[in-house]
Amino acid sequence: MAGISIPGVSDKYKTNDLVEALMAQERLPLEREQKTLDGYRVQQEAWRSVNNNMSSLRESARSLYSFDNPFNNKMASSTDENAVTADPGRDAAFESFKIDVINPATADRFLSAEIEKSTKVPQGTYKFTSGDKSITMNWKGGSLQDFVNSLNRRGGDTIKATLIGVSPGKQSLLIESLRTGQENKLLFEEDALDFFESIGMIQKVKPQPTNFGTKNSEIKESPASATDTKEQQGMPALSKSGVTISGNTIIVPPRGSFSIDVPSAVASDPNQRIEFAITESQVEDITTALNERVLSPQLPSAGGITFKGITVYNIQSDTTLPTNKEPQAPAEVLSPVENDSIVFLRMKDGTEKELPYSSSESTEDGGKKISVQISDYPNLDSIVIRNRNTGKELAVSTPESYNKNADLGYEPVNAASTAADAKIKYEGITITRPTNSIDDVVPNVTLNILNPTERTATIEIKPDTEAAKDALITFIGTYNKVMAEMNILTQNKPELISELEYLTDSEIEQYKEWLGMFQSDFTLTNGKSTMQSIMSTTYPVEENSTILMLAQLGISTSADSYSGYSAAKLKGYLEINEKELDQALETNLTEIKNIFGYDSDGDLVIDSGIAYQLDKKLQSFVQSGGILSTKISTLNTRIASSETKIERLETQLEAKEQDLKAKYSQMESTLNSLESQSNSITNAFNNNNNNNRGN
Repeated sequence: MAGISIPGVSDKYKTNDLVEALMAQERLPLEREQKTLDGYRVQQEAWRSVNNNMSSLRESARSLYSFDNPFNNKMASSTDENAVTADPGRDAAFESFKIDVINPATADRFLSAEIEKSTKVPQGTYKFTSGDKSITMNWKGGSLQDFVNSLNRRGGDTIKATLIGVSPGKQSLLIESLRTGQENKLLFEEDALDFFESIGMIQKVKPQPTNFGTKNSEIKESPASATDTKEQQGMPALSKSGVTISGNTIIVPPRGSFSIDVPSAVASDPNQRIEFAITESQVEDITTALNERVLSPQLPSAGGITFKGITVYNIQSDTTLPTNKEPQAPAEVLSPVENDSIVFLRMKDGTEKELPYSSSESTEDGGKKISVQISDYPNLDSIVIRNRNTGKELAVSTPESYNKNADLGYEPVNAASTAADAKIKYEGITITRPTNSIDDVVPNVTLNILNPTERTATIEIKPDTEAAKDALITFIGTYNKVMAEMNILTQNKPELISELEYLTDSEIEQYKEWLGMFQSDFTLTNGKSTMQSIMSTTYPVEENSTILMLAQLGISTSADSYSGYSAAKLKGYLEINEKELDQALETNLTEIKNIFGYDSDGDLVIDSGIAYQLDKKLQSFVQSGGILSTKISTLNTRIASSETKIERLETQLEAKEQDLKAKYSQMESTLNSLESQSNSITNAFNNNNNNNRGN
């Protein structure tokens, strides 16, 4: 604390020392309160550490009897790990089965020819499709490297591009789909087609179509249409009677009509596209002849009978109606018909949709090209052609269907791999899937297909004893850590710290400060006793159970092998005999699971076992509003009160010190004044004496 400083005056009366001595006495209550506050904070830190460690122990205990407890874990082994592995679920059955991998699922990976590093990618819209996912990139033009970077940013889990240096100044572009399976072929669309063809990645090929409607048996009568009732009276009905097939062309005369069923394989595949062309030609209008027809009754043939090669005909019927000797025009003259409603798609529910005809794409010979994308008509049943015209004949090419995934119109020039489904044999049954992760063949088991097998692989599903062992080791380690902390806090024995070899230097210093801190608090002592009792109690589950307690797993205190006093046993630490534990896990996994958590009354709720009882006990300590929470909250209140008291004492001390400084400063000033006066009087007296002697 700063002393008194008066300009021009020295501290010859030691007033600073006097003030400091007086303040030292005044600070004693503050120092005591600061020590009390530090003690509260250390206690609070200790209780928080106990709370954290007990919470960790509780979580570890809960994991041993909860739904996802490690005793239910399964593991799989394969005799050919390089070809096929398996990931069993918790509900997988303990079994073994055989797998032959014919080929894994692959994805399209196309490599370009060698191209210059300076190659530019022209501006355009580049579209890539793999299965049901598409990536479209509006590219402004630029270097190949920038194009690759831009595509990879958009590609996500669908597509990836890579530049490969093959020689000085030359490189190749690798485009690959990230999705395996035949249905996920990599498709290039719009400007991507032209560019990748230009760099030698793909080349055009003629697709192989599926033709139908090439046989007379496939040509059927078209169903009646609602517009048929609006026809002119006397106009011949639409019919397939005059429809003929000539090679790959179906000739439809005026007033001709037919229907062709779409093959089910085509109609059910949304990737299919049906195409055909229609060419018109002018013919003599049938209404001319119809308007000149004779209207006398047209009687049907009288018929006859044939017996043993002899045919006897009936006499033709006669009528009393007069016979017209000259042709007579009909009562209503028929008008020529020109109609562009020609192509219809009939759905399975009987409804129809007309396709645009006059606005369709024109062919080189002046006809019209009709294109039907199956994905737009998922319930397509048949194609209907109706030529309502009276002076036009239609030449319809037989329909062809193309699968846009199987018949792309191009093929890769350098395919590093092509899209294909995984093909395996499970117990001799051939199975195909689009991915190499197959989870619907063996119940609750996922097969991971890697490579073809050289010989049949055997997959065995068995308990995951390693997971159970690791969980038990973690549990016991956490339990011992809680026990060690409780021992240190409740006993003033330095050896409790020195014997813990796993402690860090900082932890050792901290525990030395905590040693014996809660000797008079029986909360931890009682908790330790209860926990030891839980860990050593037997838990009979069934009549014939052989595993009843931890000691039978090779988990016990160091004194379990003999009777008598043992300091280690009193400390409550548990040790693990790994050999005994491994043997118990291999032979009695279910019984081990039961002693940690068991449903004793059949209500499907765990209500017994080591882990259950320990969890229940620890809950009273660590839950919100529990024992430890209350203690920490109480210390929070005490700390706040102590901090307030310290703040008040500091304010009082500061005022006291200022008061003492002022008083002693005034005293020193007075003494200095008196001394000055005394010196003046003495000097005056001495001068007077000297004057008297001179006289």
